Amino acid sequence: MTKYIFVTGGVTSSLGKGIIAASLAKLLQARGFKVTIQKFDPYINIDPGTLNPYEHGECYVTEDGAETDLDLGHYERFLNVPTSQANNVTTGRIYKHVIEQERAGAYLGKTVQVVPHITDEIKRRMQLLGQSGEYDIVITELGGTVGDIESLPFVEAVRQLRWELGNNDSLVIHLTLIPYLAAAGELKTKPTQHSVKTLLEYGVQPDILVCRTEHKLSQEIRKKLALFCNVNINAVVESIDASTIYDVPLLMLKEQLDKTVLTKLKLSTKNEPNLENWKAFLGRLKNPTNEVNIALVGKYVELPDAYKSISEGFIHAGAANETKVKVKYFAAESMNDENVAEKLKNIDGVLVAPGFGERGLDGKLSTIKYVRENKIPFFGICLGMQCSVIEFGRNVLGLKDANSFEMNENTEHPVINLMEEQKNIKNMGGTMRLGAYDCEIKKGTKAYAIYGKTKITERHRHRYEFNNDYLEQFEKAGMIASGVNPDTGLVEIVELKDHPFFVAGQFHPELKSTVANPHPLFVSFVAAALANKIALKK
Repeated sequence: MTKYIFVTGGVTSSLGKGIIAASLAKLLQARGFKVTIQKFDPYINIDPGTLNPYEHGECYVTEDGAETDLDLGHYERFLNVPTSQANNVTTGRIYKHVIEQERAGAYLGKTVQVVPHITDEIKRRMQLLGQSGEYDIVITELGGTVGDIESLPFVEAVRQLRWELGNNDSLVIHLTLIPYLAAAGELKTKPTQHSVKTLLEYGVQPDILVCRTEHKLSQEIRKKLALFCNVNINAVVESIDASTIYDVPLLMLKEQLDKTVLTKLKLSTKNEPNLENWKAFLGRLKNPTNEVNIALVGKYVELPDAYKSISEGFIHAGAANETKVKVKYFAAESMNDENVAEKLKNIDGVLVAPGFGERGLDGKLSTIKYVRENKIPFFGICLGMQCSVIEFGRNVLGLKDANSFEMNENTEHPVINLMEEQKNIKNMGGTMRLGAYDCEIKKGTKAYAIYGKTKITERHRHRYEFNNDYLEQFEKAGMIASGVNPDTGLVEIVELKDHPFFVAGQFHPELKSTVANPHPLFVSFVAAALANKIALKK
């Protein structure tokens, strides 16, 4: 029978429920259990696909095309197992389903209420993955903070489900904050006590407390928390600030979080976790032999979480190259032909990031022109790839009006055009080209050298595409379509013949980079940046 673990948050948001859930899952996976994680978000959007990155960080996309919370990226990066539509559920999705059922007459004339109809649907979704027979343990992270009005139905669903499942088949982990008051020189447990009290008022007793803290928890504080929060003392777990999120599984192992969980779920603890590969990764990450500076040019650089998967992809690729990758963020709007050389003077490689809309376009084009002409390694993702096409069209082919149909519907040369299947779409949510698609790579190209094979799949999130009416013109001038979708002819990868590393993809390779499998495009780009740095020193 599948076991269920629920992770709630208290005192404040952004404590790292996703990292704790992923770290616990990693430890359980390393012991031989089949584990998955799902995120339940209390906002009314159907999914985060229409949210501005400033609102919610990046929108993560799964293999099957779900637009999800960025925590699913952490789940995949830690576990190296793909997630799906079922792994992210929002209040909006729950209510949409219940209302559709009501309109179809499924409730036989009953008054539709939060309890039982909304909570029943939440419980059904919470158990979907467990009922598939694929997993021994399902970890469910509840978004928001205990006490928030919007999260109440989720907490009530957990209360009901725990009663139905029984104590040996489910448990609740409450992640909370133990703040340090510098003036008093001590850690304070009262906020956690109040958070647990609130949870108890909703009928849910946490089994384990995971305490975020900047200072080590003394035995005295652990005893106090155990006494006033009604948990065993070995269920008070310290989660001290770490230098990297990839330390957290080992910190949780030291705190025996996995062993406490398994004991409470009546599961075997005899298999010690095999974390040799994880430790080897950490060894490379923390002991680099080289260092490179990478410029990330984008629209949302004030919020690094907008590019979370990209920054994590650089961490994986850096470890693979035994190189520390220092990512320097540049607002695209701040870049122009006059200042680009000065801004990029100590940069070893440039990534132009994905995004939507015209803001910052000119700055991206100035950046790409500079790195193309000065042979600086360049990596473009989604809009970054489209910008490289526009820049090449304008400055190499002489198509002065070259543009994307997204930016200018009246352009004389729409080198980037709206995809045919997107032309009659009115609703914005969930209607882009989403999820994994095939790509065939031409032999003898940089892309082939990077991937080492001709058939790959990559994840997409876009409405616009390379306009194949211009393909022959571009290839004659030296911009090669090295990767193409075999079914539609859509150009997936472009690269320059006479450049040490100028590769751009219509897809999002960052979404498939994990600790166990760093993405080859990121690995090769970091290697090219390092080679560029070494060459300039000679």
